[in-house]
Amino acid sequence: MLTQDRREALLAIEGLANLKYELNNMNPADAGDYIAALPPKEQALTFRLLAKGSAASVFEYLPSDVQEMLIESLHAREVQALVDQMSPDDRAELFDELPARVVKRLLSQLSPSEREATALILGYPEGTAGRVMTTEYVRLREDLSVAQAIQKIRKLDSDKETIYYAYLTDGERRLLGVVSLRQLLFAEAETPVQELAHEAIITVQTTAPQEEVARLLKRYDLLAVPVVDLENRLVGIVTVDDVVDILEEEATEDIQKLSGISGGDEQALSAPLTKVQKRLPWLLGNIVLYIGAASAIAPFQTTISLIPVLAVVMPILSNTSGNVGIQALSVTVRSLAVGEVSPLDVLRILRKEIQAGLLNALALGLALGALTLLWASSTERWVGLVAALVMALNVIVAASFGALLPMILKRFKQDPALVSGPLLTTLLDTAGFFTFLGLASLFIHQFKVG
Repeated sequence: MLTQDRREALLAIEGLANLKYELNNMNPADAGDYIAALPPKEQALTFRLLAKGSAASVFEYLPSDVQEMLIESLHAREVQALVDQMSPDDRAELFDELPARVVKRLLSQLSPSEREATALILGYPEGTAGRVMTTEYVRLREDLSVAQAIQKIRKLDSDKETIYYAYLTDGERRLLGVVSLRQLLFAEAETPVQELAHEAIITVQTTAPQEEVARLLKRYDLLAVPVVDLENRLVGIVTVDDVVDILEEEATEDIQKLSGISGGDEQALSAPLTKVQKRLPWLLGNIVLYIGAASAIAPFQTTISLIPVLAVVMPILSNTSGNVGIQALSVTVRSLAVGEVSPLDVLRILRKEIQAGLLNALALGLALGALTLLWASSTERWVGLVAALVMALNVIVAASFGALLPMILKRFKQDPALVSGPLLTTLLDTAGFFTFLGLASLFIHQFKVG
């Protein structure tokens, strides 16, 4: 990542020749960070300082809005050279962000082989292995020797995204085995490649969710995983650098959904209108949802007027039980996302959450009861007992709901992150307020207090 000190040093450089030298000797990711942070009017000018060999690498690290701006600003030949040099998976990701008319034009300018590779990837649904794979991989015939395989890799595969694994296929591209570069380097030259290959291959289908691909690479410490179709024909690979992007994307999406941000792809520097579009629908919906909590309070206005300390205790009850629910919710959603648990583990998870909830309920109930005694008058001390009881009950319910709701959604093949924090806290507030004020009213009625 480009540090602030380094960015300031680059900005202080005088003369385009000096800046050109620095940019072309930087890591492409850092150069992309620097260009993306420039004012829009300077981005195209600075990008043109990059040498032809560096420009395509830097272009892949630029944000999609900067890429789109450059495509509109650069000459057609420059754009064609950039897009043609991109790896097929990065090119497909770029095309996802561009207007259809621009994509159509760029596709028509690609070489036939690159056009076919890009169209293949774009033909798979978003979020699947087929959509994030690359078609650039090392393929070997099963009848080659080690020496022949190495010679083939040197001559024909220097431009492949990764050469750490080579995949053995038959004439119809059916996957037969995989051999690592380490095995090829340390084997005797005349050894048949087929003797070195592992036949128990970990693969994914083209339609497999991208999260499943990420879990496989993490679980088995792989650098790449082959992607096959229904007939076990090799169509591409997903590499570890793509998995890092997938994990970041999924984590960001889940975090933002838990906060009630639709889409899950808002950035800190997104345009204000984009932020409003992402947030306002849920905020308006949250008002509608909170009508339930308000409706739970409305019938008890007389009770609150008789015992004002109830209004003092309610925010603490609401905030604490909501936090308990969000804690359980966050842990469960994360565990589901990384494959640590499945819907089959629902009873085990619920039992552990209830056990933890009981201990938390005891501590939090006693704490709220003690605080209530500080604020209550001598005739309202009984409110402390009611507050402690309701707090304890709400904590147990919050922990249970926080664990159960994501598991239920996952069981029905829905995104567990749809159970956002605001939604859960609203449900808990409705139940908590109704229980708290209902018990207080019953207490007043039975014992004629207040």
